[in-house]
Amino acid sequence: MIVVFLGPPGSGKGTQAKKLSQELGIAHISTGDLLRDAVKRGTDLGKRAKEYMERGELVPDSLIVSLIEEVMPKDGGFILDGFPRTVPQALALENMLEGYGKHVSKVILFEVPEEVVVDRLSGRLTCSSCGAVYHVKYNPPKQEGVCDLCGSKLVQREDDKEEVVRRRFRVYKEQTEPLVEFYKGKNKLISLDATQSVEEINKKILEVLKDGG
Repeated sequence: MIVVFLGPPGSGKGTQAKKLSQELGIAHISTGDLLRDAVKRGTDLGKRAKEYMERGELVPDSLIVSLIEEVMPKDGGFILDGFPRTVPQALALENMLEGYGKHVSKVILFEVPEEVVVDRLSGRLTCSSCGAVYHVKYNPPKQEGVCDLCGSKLVQREDDKEEVVRRRFRVYKEQTEPLVEFYKGKNKLISLDATQSVEEINKKILEVLKDGG
């Protein structure tokens, strides 16, 4: 089973992908995590990607496709979280999968309004050391600005600042929404209301996947 999660930043794709990966025993491939790791390690790809990410723009297709080709499992199913984000990336994915005799089973569209995304992301804080994630409103640390787990400083990522979040949402609408029509045309798209609780969304995704693919 190969599942694509499609939706704007802050729609909950990562949270659901982690849960499903554990529940179904399949890999979770997050382009956001892979890119941030490349930036942190200072790789050539990371250096090239960093300037796009900090402006809230999509990293060029060629860089993302190269990244996915490096990590795509040759065997077993997986969840793609954050890829593809454009139609050219979707076409590249099809070519990659065909080489292994595979295909995309389902595409889950996480639908959520811009203001909800801004509220979720602009209030997010990340531990500078262990990477634990908090939220000033929904999941605050016990001590302001300090990680509960390791005591390190909490910071706001550059791409979580409100003006960048709004730019990221606009970029998503302009460049990623054509994928909705692309996958609708292939009868693979399932839309979900991503403003529901984590448990409710998880339940609905599992129901969708049980229908086969």
